[in-house]
Amino acid sequence: MTPDPSAVQPAPTPQPPRPAAAPGAAPAAEVLTGAQAVVRSLEMLGIEDVFGLPGGAILPVYDPLMDSSKIRHILVRHEQGAGHAAEGYASATGKLGVCIATSGPGATNLVTAIADATWTRSRCSRSPARCSRR
Repeated sequence: MTPDPSAVQPAPTPQPPRPAAAPGAAPAAEVLTGAQAVVRSLEMLGIEDVFGLPGGAILPVYDPLMDSSKIRHILVRHEQGAGHAAEGYASATGKLGVCIATSGPGATNLVTAIADATWTRSRCSRSPARCSRR
């Protein structure tokens, strides 16, 4: 019995080896997920506390956030509380207050806190909505 020629798969094409970095060259950039980049950015900004409620679209951020030794997550019972807590934190400490919430209803629950922070010119940042007033 002869094999069916249409069933024979071609051999994979060998990939050329990656060239080594030149001596003295800058190291290759680290590849991060979007969630890791968010947490790394917060760390680089010196953020120490983040208020939030896990859910839906924001869940991928929670893995690197929980792995961070520089940022403490403060769990709230409602997104509106996260927004107002971040605003109060900013007002009391002079630091940037940060809250995170999922998209959709989680984001709309931040609206009152966003409006209040805007009117009082608080240094407050929110995700997915984001603003900073100085």
